[in-house]
Amino acid sequence: MIESKFVAAVVQAAPQYLDLDASVTKAIDLIGEASAAGASLIAFPELWLPGYPWWVWMGSDEWAASHDFTDRYRHAAFDYSSRHALRLREAARKYGMAVVMGVAERADETLYIGQWLIGGDGQTLWRRRKLKPGFLERKLFSEGGGGNLTVVDTPLGRLGGLCCSEHRHPLFKYALYAQGEEIHIAAWPSFQPHQAKRPGIGPVVNNALSQVYAIEGGCYVLAPCALVTDAMIEALCDTAERRAFLRRGGGFACAFNPHGAPVGGLIDEHEEGLVLVTIDPDEIRAAKSAYDVAGHSARLDIVGLSWASAGETSSEEVDDV
Repeated sequence: MIESKFVAAVVQAAPQYLDLDASVTKAIDLIGEASAAGASLIAFPELWLPGYPWWVWMGSDEWAASHDFTDRYRHAAFDYSSRHALRLREAARKYGMAVVMGVAERADETLYIGQWLIGGDGQTLWRRRKLKPGFLERKLFSEGGGGNLTVVDTPLGRLGGLCCSEHRHPLFKYALYAQGEEIHIAAWPSFQPHQAKRPGIGPVVNNALSQVYAIEGGCYVLAPCALVTDAMIEALCDTAERRAFLRRGGGFACAFNPHGAPVGGLIDEHEEGLVLVTIDPDEIRAAKSAYDVAGHSARLDIVGLSWASAGETSSEEVDDV
């Protein structure tokens, strides 16, 4: 259980798109900025390294191949044994900062949508892979397994996370609630609020999912969100139709306390910055005392949940470099 209050930072920023070196440098700068603001934990968006592959939404595989998007993405993907990983671990240690980073993980020739928790001592506390990438994301990414539904004890409390559309899945969420989660990282890519026919990629639906998660779980939810930049649009959009799909901005980072109330304020969707949130253990205790879906408010004699967790290698077998 969290013993005392502390500050967490929620990132709203764009990476240096498909440039892993530059994006890691920018991440380290943000870690330093969060430390200067008094934070002990910083949460980054989904696939922040090296950026979200928006082209899977915008055209055929043949079109993407003609621009070498997928090959470039594989080359820029994140390897946990790389110097980039070492740089992030050293930054976490330097600033005494717990870091939750969203990565496109490359394991041999397979890609996964990953989240990585580094402790303030620079050691890996937790790694996971998105269990079921979205239907278009499956062009690039493989599935994680049962070992990726894990909440871990950290010096800052019991922490877990999910990526994007995983927050639509009641069973995935309940698996984390049942482990006494206190802080949840809801990692999102940038949102496209103008897509009336695709509300599932807009902020209203997705931030509502984050808010409901906080209420159901009786936990803090930190929901980092990336941005779309002019440089990304220039790199990806070669027709008016594609430019109409992918608009500049889309940053809607937010956070909710265990009662579902927004905390930390908001940043304009076109601006970069950090949403700073005070994590208060008394609020977690109060929320779970009032209603605990996996504890005193449950009916486990009638409805329960079990899940496979053995034999997975994404969050379990962690070799620090």
